[in-house]
Amino acid sequence: MSKVVVGMSGGVDSSVAAYLLKEQGFDVIGVTMQIWQEEEQTVMEENAGCCGLSAVEDARRVAAALDIPYYVMNFKDVFKKKVIDYFVNSYLQGKTPNPCIACNRYVKWESLLERSLAIGADYIATGHYAQIEQLKNGRYALKRSENLKKDQTYALYNLTQEQLKRTLMPVGRYSKEKVREIASKIHLKTADKPDSQDICFVPDGDYASYIEENTEIPIPEGNFVTLEGEILGKHKGITHYTVGQRKGLGLSLGYPVFVLEIRPETNEVVIGTHAQSLTSTLHANQLNFMAVEDIEGPVRVFAKIRYNHKGAWCTIEKTSEDEVVCTFEEPQRAVTPGQAVVFYQDEYVLGGGTIL
Repeated sequence: MSKVVVGMSGGVDSSVAAYLLKEQGFDVIGVTMQIWQEEEQTVMEENAGCCGLSAVEDARRVAAALDIPYYVMNFKDVFKKKVIDYFVNSYLQGKTPNPCIACNRYVKWESLLERSLAIGADYIATGHYAQIEQLKNGRYALKRSENLKKDQTYALYNLTQEQLKRTLMPVGRYSKEKVREIASKIHLKTADKPDSQDICFVPDGDYASYIEENTEIPIPEGNFVTLEGEILGKHKGITHYTVGQRKGLGLSLGYPVFVLEIRPETNEVVIGTHAQSLTSTLHANQLNFMAVEDIEGPVRVFAKIRYNHKGAWCTIEKTSEDEVVCTFEEPQRAVTPGQAVVFYQDEYVLGGGTIL
């Protein structure tokens, strides 16, 4: 019997994933990754995301109901280094990071998989809405979930071949409604639990305050400027802004304006019109190809430049060993440095990288 460690967040998706795998005959072990940095119980209780005390209690109850072993594993150090520090440093560099992508690669997969294999597991599993297939060329690739509204392949594009080979995603072929129906049918307490929102370690969504509280580096006010260098006003500090942002700028110019660029070296936030916020090209590095080992020559793909982006057709071409240029067939708004660009061919993830 194959042994699988299921990463249980205390939500309905991972709860049903554990149930489905047990029904399929796997030897299932439930594990919650303890990544919350505060020790105080009251602070942990206030954090209702995927890493708080309430998540642990919900996951423990589900494991008991399913009659599977359950453990809490401490991943605080790797989470601090690979996710929180990366998040803070990216904002200080004028970039907008995606910490969930880093967490998936380095915590939920790299660290959890290593520990799971060490205790004799054959696989790890999660409640993500995605599917894994081995293609005719022998490589493993993510396939979009049957439920496109919930598809999570964008946030998983940088998983390695070894990680994909050792991973099961049993809810990827179900709709969210069906998953909740299964949970209700077997009387799981998480059946109606709301989906977690925002970044788990910044539950109030105030990224700038979090960064100020977790770094000794001063974040001074600076100038809003046009592309031509005209000063339009004062900004609160570059960590308050992201490329494409329109609201919360505090500027009254008589027409809509957007953040076009963040310049940490001069402490300037560049402002412009909607037309100026459009671009047809982007460069990306830190590449990870999935469905193929690498690309040769120009390749036409369907690309997403953020999680909720509807996607657009473009052509990608290597400019160096670890960089591609992506040329869109129609101009795109808010191409944001630090975010991921993910390339699709048909329903499969070809690969992706980090926008420069």
